[in-house]
Amino acid sequence: MIKTHRAEGMAAALFLAVLLAAAGGCEVSGTGGGTAGNKEPEKAQSVTIMTWNVQALFDGTETGNEYDEYRESAGWSREKYTGRLQAIAAAVGEIEPEPPDIIALQEIESPEVLKDLAGALSKQGYAWTHFANSSGMSLGLGILSRFPLHGTKAHSVSIDGAPSNGGSSVPRPVLEARFSAGDETVTLFVCHWKSKLGGEDTTETARRAAARIILRRMRELAEQEPDMPVIIMGDLNENYDEFYRRNGALISALLPDDPRSADITRLYEIDGQDPNAAAMVSELQQDFLVLSAGKPPSARYFPPQTVTLYSPWARELANGSYYYKNEWETIDHFLLSARFFNGSGWEFENCAAADYGPFINSGGHPAAYNPRTGSGLSDHLPLLLFLKYRKP
Repeated sequence: MIKTHRAEGMAAALFLAVLLAAAGGCEVSGTGGGTAGNKEPEKAQSVTIMTWNVQALFDGTETGNEYDEYRESAGWSREKYTGRLQAIAAAVGEIEPEPPDIIALQEIESPEVLKDLAGALSKQGYAWTHFANSSGMSLGLGILSRFPLHGTKAHSVSIDGAPSNGGSSVPRPVLEARFSAGDETVTLFVCHWKSKLGGEDTTETARRAAARIILRRMRELAEQEPDMPVIIMGDLNENYDEFYRRNGALISALLPDDPRSADITRLYEIDGQDPNAAAMVSELQQDFLVLSAGKPPSARYFPPQTVTLYSPWARELANGSYYYKNEWETIDHFLLSARFFNGSGWEFENCAAADYGPFINSGGHPAAYNPRTGSGLSDHLPLLLFLKYRKP
């Protein structure tokens, strides 16, 4: 199902056709209007973007898709939902140094929840919202923005082909959107990749399938709009150093620019063929992203055509965003294309975790939400990306 606003005439028909082609079993819902907060997009000199897995933000109306702890029989209610919205809005209002201009959220039940949250944050001026979900799934993805969003679409993710051809669908799509500010457009990909529930090796196929979607779109953009800056963000359920944590035993959806990871991809992809066939290898980055600590990001050990992204976990970020089994994990991400490091337009300035109250508990870990007591916020910390505009 597709719902969108602010489109007219033939432009609306074309826009909807693009959305329908991209959605493939996904729902996309958007609203927009009024002013873009207290910033004029064409005059903006800075942009702050936040990504946050908000931990199962269900409303107070039971439909049957809710998790057990968010059902009326477990004590969940409209009053608890309203209280949670207010707590989240208050926390966003305390973001340092100021509330973000764009918020990408994971684990949102519906477009109505996203609009309710925008209403609770009315002082912040998030006039534009977009939501995406896979049909029948409990939770989806959302964006709140002070800037108009356009080019919004959802990309379904499947393993071994479309479900109609014997493949299987991944629970959540990839939400793509654009915003324009300071005379430049930026493309955003909001993601919530498959968790490791069921086994980290077994579920890796689903995360690599999502990486395949990102690669396809980035290559299309590189051909059609080569100067387009791109940000991939969200809960990828994969650490930036996943390859090392798993002893380099298999190809993960996020790989370091490292001789060992480069070697394992070559051996895996061209087994039985000429190991010196560099041209062939360059064609076979099909379902993993290479992460770099360089500014701009570039691959030293992979072929030159490799899609390589900058991860702030290599420099600006420390500890983690999620705490599991007494260990920090770095599964929430901002990944940036090289365009943010060329000295003009929107440039990377910094990245930080909101590792302060009320987002953390007394132990310094994420203050997970408890639906029984109504305490806490989320079991993930928000990440904040700071961009500065530099005239050419």
